[in-house]
Amino acid sequence: MSPMDGARRASAVLDRDEVDSVLSGEFYSRANDSDRRPKLISASDKPAHYKVICISMYTKDLDQLDEMVEKLKERGLTKANRSALIRFALAQVDLDAVPRGL
Repeated sequence: MSPMDGARRASAVLDRDEVDSVLSGEFYSRANDSDRRPKLISASDKPAHYKVICISMYTKDLDQLDEMVEKLKERGLTKANRSALIRFALAQVDLDAVPRGL
């Protein structure tokens, strides 16, 4: 299937007005459809003990991180993942030992 075929199929399924409504945020704030439509989560409903962030890492470093997570899983730490390993590493950092040219 070519990309154009996929775009045509998507266009046939998606209602342009509804797509525009979702992208503008109106979709989630319609008062008359409140029982059918999902609502935006208010800031007070969001967990306060963590935040989702985005960071940049070199692919080589990500490969190393993933290899370490796999080794931990092989050792029986089934809940090991990237963020858990990074949190553990952060707890181990000695700021006095960090080189100046970091």
